[in-house]
Amino acid sequence: MSTTTAIVLDRKGRAKDGKEAMLDIRITSNRRHVYLSTGIKVRKSEWIAGQVVNRLDAKSLNERLAIIYEKVGRAVNEAIAADRQIDVASIRKRVWAEIEVQSGKPVLLDWIHKQIPLLDIDEGTRKHYYPLENRLEEWGQMRTWEDVTTEKLYEFDAWLHSLHKPQSEAARLAGIVPERLSNAGVYNYHKTLKALLNRARRMGKIATNPYELLRGQFKRGDKESTEYLTEEEMTRIRTLPLPKGSTLDIARDLFVFQMFTGLAYSDAEAFDFKRYKKVDGTWRYVGQRIKTGVPYVSELLPPAVEVLQKYGGKVPQINNADYNHRLKEIQRQAGIATRLHSHLARHTFATWMLANGAKIENVARMLGHENIVTTQRYAKVLATSVHEDYGKIRKRIKIFNSPSS
Repeated sequence: MSTTTAIVLDRKGRAKDGKEAMLDIRITSNRRHVYLSTGIKVRKSEWIAGQVVNRLDAKSLNERLAIIYEKVGRAVNEAIAADRQIDVASIRKRVWAEIEVQSGKPVLLDWIHKQIPLLDIDEGTRKHYYPLENRLEEWGQMRTWEDVTTEKLYEFDAWLHSLHKPQSEAARLAGIVPERLSNAGVYNYHKTLKALLNRARRMGKIATNPYELLRGQFKRGDKESTEYLTEEEMTRIRTLPLPKGSTLDIARDLFVFQMFTGLAYSDAEAFDFKRYKKVDGTWRYVGQRIKTGVPYVSELLPPAVEVLQKYGGKVPQINNADYNHRLKEIQRQAGIATRLHSHLARHTFATWMLANGAKIENVARMLGHENIVTTQRYAKVLATSVHEDYGKIRKRIKIFNSPSS
């Protein structure tokens, strides 16, 4: 029996240029191929002569690949010596179990810790995974793969709902009762854990994801998703006198840009005016959301263009933490009751467009909605139909009377 092993990149040839692809270990026995995922993704330019290169973490990834490859080779040789059929599922289970036991940390937490840097997501999304790791370690009741059950998820949910938001020392000394973690905050922990368990299932760590048996059990809650600003509040923010060039001024301008494009913070941060083309006097672009990869149709309305002109064709830049902190001060100065945060601008854009006659399916296309069922319906809407709605809003802008920057 002739058996060989090799590490291959993007075995199905589906990775687009510049995108990361999975490294798999290919086991070939009598011309039959079976594959075992390493859980490591790299770009084609980062995989040369069987080594990861051109990355800051290249050394650690190569070391991890060497460990996995050596253990796979040993398992294959033992199967050959015992004249057993090569079973990739049993090899996968054995290899990962050996790697995890050596780490000294709880098996599940160790796996999560090592997988987070390997996830094919933007850095803004990745930062939400580390708090989950900390919470699971703090809770301490989900340590092994055997602990990944529906019962444990219910227990985790109850524990999360018992938590309180972080509180400053001054607030604690003043005797202020801390707020409990919101439904949206709890939901985000579930959403992140579910994504990791889906990855674990694909890698053969677990047979099924228990979240699939609990669909609809852990809900976000409606409050945050329905908050938005009125036209009067939008105007108050746009006309608020702020020191030119200050961080408050930059934060306000970024918020205004989001309010009139519907772009999420990560998409606004990656905005490139060169991608837009002028068609019939308007700037248009069809792109993909950074967070989800879902297509969206964008057109720059006058208030958004004003912001770009103020910053030389670029979107004002400020890190997300400082941004949301400055928005709190802007909220106070503008006398607005609704809590300002970066995603509120996106809610406001959607609500304002709908209130002014835009079709709901077109607004969803403008936003790049990520719900797959809804997106399938949105996909039928042509970009030309979306631009017709932008035209209606453009007429409304003249009445809205955009103030000069």
